[in-house]
Amino acid sequence: MLSDTKLNHREKAYALLKADADKILRLIQVQMDNLTMPQCPLYEEVLDTQMFGFSREIDFAVRLGLVDEKDGKELIFSLERKLSALHEAFTENEK
Repeated sequence: MLSDTKLNHREKAYALLKADADKILRLIQVQMDNLTMPQCPLYEEVLDTQMFGFSREIDFAVRLGLVDEKDGKELIFSLERKLSALHEAFTENEK
């Protein structure tokens, strides 16, 4: 069983990672709302950089034992699904 302190650290780590995922999503949403093209090299660079950094955060938290690998992957996959949905909505709007 996890001690209360370790459990508290795990909850905080997950909350911080979730907040970072939400920041990335808001960044992309602002770009979409302002009709920034998803195919724009700058858009892709920002997305790649943000997603890479986020994946490194998750990896670090998993290696420290603060986040379960399954939960970390789910955060990434959830963000990727949301970003894909935003991209599809933008593409459909352009047709």
